[in-house]
Amino acid sequence: MNDDDRPETQDRTRDRDDRTGDAAAVARIREQARWVDLQIERAMARGEFDNLPGAGKPLPPMDSDPNWWLKKFIERENITGVLPEALQLRKDDGELDARLDKLATETRVREELEAFNRRVVNARRQLQGGPPVITPLRDIEAEVAAWRGRRTG
Repeated sequence: MNDDDRPETQDRTRDRDDRTGDAAAVARIREQARWVDLQIERAMARGEFDNLPGAGKPLPPMDSDPNWWLKKFIERENITGVLPEALQLRKDDGELDARLDKLATETRVREELEAFNRRVVNARRQLQGGPPVITPLRDIEAEVAAWRGRRTG
């Protein structure tokens, strides 16, 4: 077998469909489009496109942000944890007291605060760009005292 007979070295652009004489690639594309159309028609007949969210309503206005679709997807699917670390830390800082209040022991509260502070320090060390890290470190002793006060109050 010489190199020209191998399938990977053959020039397939000159292949012709025996029935039509068209280039084989063109015929494959045309048939694929027909197959896709047939699948859509069958799905419509089964009612798979009935009652979709937003059916019959105009498309929402698109803002000038090219990532509008990504924001809508994140909002619709309730995806979390994809913020830049600086923004995620701000969000977590605002929710930290409520998370601490769910913990049962002082040891767990201290561990949670130490982990949070480590994240802040690590975010400040990284030079990956993005928004600045403005989240302050938490004073562990003061936070533990506040946690105790909320538990007794």
